Amino acid sequence: MEEENILTETNGSVGIITLNRPDVLNAISLEMLNDISYQIQTWEYDDNIRVIIIRGSESVFAAGIDINELSMEVSQQSFALKTWQDEFMKIANCSKPIIAAVSGYALGIGCDLALACDIILASDAASFGYPEVSIGLIPSFGGCSRMVHTIGKAKTMEAVLTGKAISAQEADACGLISRVVSQQDLFAESLRVAMRIASLPYQAVMQAKETIKQTENTNLQNGMDLESKSCRLSMNTQEFKDKLQQFLQKI
Repeated sequence: MEEENILTETNGSVGIITLNRPDVLNAISLEMLNDISYQIQTWEYDDNIRVIIIRGSESVFAAGIDINELSMEVSQQSFALKTWQDEFMKIANCSKPIIAAVSGYALGIGCDLALACDIILASDAASFGYPEVSIGLIPSFGGCSRMVHTIGKAKTMEAVLTGKAISAQEADACGLISRVVSQQDLFAESLRVAMRIASLPYQAVMQAKETIKQTENTNLQNGMDLESKSCRLSMNTQEFKDKLQQFLQKI
């Protein structure tokens, strides 16, 4: 019986996706990417799920694209790059917060998957990188653009042009990840963070995520204007009015 590409479970308001192709170091095939995208979209419309975690194993998050599938499709001139990119954008555009719990290798499209998430918690054994240039390719699923926006041109140039992996400690220092967590505590801490987010006012969390995403690609003044608009929208929600009243009653 063929193993599932991903395993899914829920813990309260948290949906958990575990990458499950251990025999190929969680190399991502198009079918696997479709499964991830489909599950995230399913939870997107599930009011019971407020936060999503994506994780691999202790030794590998995802070691890149499925090179056998890539080779076959290229030889048949059937590699549908846009199809891959469209599935990837569905993941990146999820309105609910996604946490990547990364241990071991997150390479190529595996690194792209982590960067498409909103929070990256990495074990001290994690490493991130883009080895694509070594086989004559470049990152194709947001790696170049997201890395530049996250850690700047110089660091991105070195990572992409040399293919040298970035350790968890270096990733933390340059702002590529949220923080480093000990390997044995990684999933528990990811779940704790997810539970904390899930416990907060839902509309405010989603509004905050969308505002941060939009301000990332605009100048300071436009970002401030957008933040002001988003704040006014939040203040008009019943959620805010109820929380404010509860707070005042405690004073």
